[in-house]
Amino acid sequence: MTMQSLSVIIPAYNAAKTIIKTVAAAAKFLKEKKIDYEIIVVDDGSRDNTRELLNTVSDSRIRILVNQNNRGKGFSIKRGVTETTKDCILMTDADGAVPIETLENFLPHLNYDIIIGSKALQSSKPLTRYPRHRRCGTFMLNFLTRLFLVKGITDTQCGFKILRAETAKKIFPKQTINRFGFDIEILYLAQKYGYRIKEIPVHWSHNPDSRVKPIRDGLEILVDLIKIKINEFKKIYD
Repeated sequence: MTMQSLSVIIPAYNAAKTIIKTVAAAAKFLKEKKIDYEIIVVDDGSRDNTRELLNTVSDSRIRILVNQNNRGKGFSIKRGVTETTKDCILMTDADGAVPIETLENFLPHLNYDIIIGSKALQSSKPLTRYPRHRRCGTFMLNFLTRLFLVKGITDTQCGFKILRAETAKKIFPKQTINRFGFDIEILYLAQKYGYRIKEIPVHWSHNPDSRVKPIRDGLEILVDLIKIKINEFKKIYD
């Protein structure tokens, strides 16, 4: 994989506090690095003024897609993938938890099909306090995911991931999970289809306003694990 051009997909739900800062930081960094880019923000039925703020952006390389209702992060990423026009795709979160500058660390590994950020590798580091209950929940989820579905990956849920566009457009049409469990499904499919995956340690900030609710969303993801196993049994992914 070479970084000739890059599509950045940012799913946003009630992200008025952070979205403009995140989009502006991405655009500034990519301009400085002279990367041919586009930024696709998918507003997932926000009920705050996220959409109004995005409509004030005048950069022609920033496109806004709108889901009329909240459909989920996975649905929004999948929709963004269908709209991309560049060689590589970066998925990143609206709160900018992993700084866009992290992209520099990914560039030497572009010979892989998929490069994913990991908060669980030894040299990864939180830049802000990370609550213990979230650490425990993340550990258990990653353990179960490795045990039953995705082998050898320490962190499936980090929102900072790069895929070759050609790879993404073969995998995402098979995606069936619309919410937070979609990362697991995508990585499971990538391994099933023989794509090469590289994990990179990241430094990240914890957003206290994060839309992820550890208990509710953790249980939902566990249900998604079962759905993926059922899909595999039914040969839906073949």
